[in-house]
Amino acid sequence: MTSTNRENTAHQTVDHMASGAHEAVNRFAEATNNATDNLEEKGQQVKEVQEQWFENVREYVRANPGTSLGIALAAGFLASRILSSR
Repeated sequence: MTSTNRENTAHQTVDHMASGAHEAVNRFAEATNNATDNLEEKGQQVKEVQEQWFENVREYVRANPGTSLGIALAAGFLASRILSSR
């Protein structure tokens, strides 16, 4: 094999390896973008559920202020008992 043939073979090997590495980086970038999109979508869904839950609590408190006050007092009492015993 001549020197030129060896150089061509070496260049082809390096080009092939570089191409494979480039493809791997592209696949990784695509997977990362997909994961980011999915996380943003899930985050938005959680935010919507949280907003709906808070709205439901507000409506309950408006409709049942006495019961809500009793629940809040009981929860506060229990929390203080749990935290003070530690």
